[in-house]
Amino acid sequence: MSVTTDLLEHEEKKSLESREFGFWIYLMTDAVIFALLFASYVVLSKNSAAGPTSKELFDLGHTAGETALLLLSSLTFGVATISMSEDRSNRVVQWLIVTLVLGLGFLAMELIEFYGMIAQGAGPGTSGFLSAFFTLVGTHGLHVTFGSIGICVMIGQVLVKGLTLPVRSRLVRLGLFWHFLDIVWIGIFSVVYLPGVM
Repeated sequence: MSVTTDLLEHEEKKSLESREFGFWIYLMTDAVIFALLFASYVVLSKNSAAGPTSKELFDLGHTAGETALLLLSSLTFGVATISMSEDRSNRVVQWLIVTLVLGLGFLAMELIEFYGMIAQGAGPGTSGFLSAFFTLVGTHGLHVTFGSIGICVMIGQVLVKGLTLPVRSRLVRLGLFWHFLDIVWIGIFSVVYLPGVM
């Protein structure tokens, strides 16, 4: 019986390792997609078609608030991961809830920004610059939305199944995804917003 259990645990670990490798491949393909979106934005950023420019549209204070929320959410996800390594499932759930609230706050601020721009007549169809802006920032926002859904699912799994080996593996992969989104946002802040207001 013990030999069978050990064999099953070994096979489960091998399966989880291959899933983690596959997830790294996914993140690399996602990085390529974002690299292409960044390149498109850089090429089109000066094509405002006599419409509003980035200096007229971007509010660095608002964007700094978005950045603070997302970076704090990365920190709280890290604390959830530390709590997982200490086998404290209640703490994992608490920190995931805090991460979720911060992520939803980021999404709300992004939607407010998009709504304000569109209300000024600066929608994605106005110019090449705005089309590239909405595509890049909107794709990142869509990823944050899916990450938030993933956090909700993860909270449910920790509550129902506890910190089993598969749940731990999923939590680590979701953490990689969430931290990757922070890295992309730092790129957006540095390439889109900062040069846009200078």
